[in-house]
Amino acid sequence: MRILYGVQGTGNGHLTRALDIIPALQQYGEVDIVVSGCQVDLTLPFPVKYRLGGMSFIFGKKGGINFKKTFAQLNSKRFYKEVKQLPVQEYDLVLTDFEPITAWACYFAKKPCIGLSNQCAVLSPHAPRPKRDDLLGRLILKNYAPVTAQYGFHFARFDQDTFTPIIRQQVRELVPQNQGHYTVYLPAHDDDTLVHTFSHFPQVNWQVFSKHNKTPFQKGNVQVFPIQNDAFLHSIASSAGVICAAGFGTPSEALFLGKKLLVIPMKNQYEQTCNAAALKYLGVTVIKSLKSKHFPTIQDWLEYGTPVAVEYPDQTQELVHQIVQHHAVPQAFLPQILENTPKTLSLTHEL
Repeated sequence: MRILYGVQGTGNGHLTRALDIIPALQQYGEVDIVVSGCQVDLTLPFPVKYRLGGMSFIFGKKGGINFKKTFAQLNSKRFYKEVKQLPVQEYDLVLTDFEPITAWACYFAKKPCIGLSNQCAVLSPHAPRPKRDDLLGRLILKNYAPVTAQYGFHFARFDQDTFTPIIRQQVRELVPQNQGHYTVYLPAHDDDTLVHTFSHFPQVNWQVFSKHNKTPFQKGNVQVFPIQNDAFLHSIASSAGVICAAGFGTPSEALFLGKKLLVIPMKNQYEQTCNAAALKYLGVTVIKSLKSKHFPTIQDWLEYGTPVAVEYPDQTQELVHQIVQHHAVPQAFLPQILENTPKTLSLTHEL
């Protein structure tokens, strides 16, 4: 069986999920990988057949998306060409983790496309939502990568069609410790802002991971490091707590490792606003920005914050079994798959 798997390249959460999904898919056939986007720090240890421009959101330095750079790099002609040239009809099963080229190529080819992403889950009517709705943000989220069926991932199972996060094996194998420092990953903030902010808490050793600097440096009690996967994971695993944006990958891994967590959703990013609402519902501390008016909340979190208990079992293999069984299994293989597939997971909600 030939399988096509599209992965969004804005941020690292989609690629970290792919680290476990791809080997599970490879048990069923040949897997070709699509990666589009340009804001990623992680390299997949698998050959990528299609590296495409896609539609990337460019992180800014003031807490949100840099819309000027985002629109400047958009190329509608290239996007349309990539959609038309991606040979989705050659595959028996097509999946997308919020990757738009794969999704829209299937849409125009009238071919089923299976969505696997956090974005699928935040649109569920049962998932926590922010008090102020964002109709435009919800519309973009729903139509950015259209799918015919979806498997959503969220911080908790808010309904039977939502699954808990896929935690990569590299993180599951870590042994959490508390060496006293705090790990910070806020890619939409510039280094000067982060150093200035966390210098106001001199009793703490801060380890800041930056998308904007390739050379490590230290100012007072704030250490700044470029993004490097192993160093970042070691920092989180040995930290007293984590401050990060309200994406999906880093908060999920921090919760799994039993770290107390504070999140700051990126401005004008509907998915992160929804994620923040879900995390707040679970008991995670959420602030809107790094403005000085939020310093008392940070100080209170440092002194009295506690981890939120979660249970994230490893269900990747079972989930992939169900996807293959339900969407693309040739009849000749069906009895064997049915025999080996656990019955514990509910099937996807089809759109």
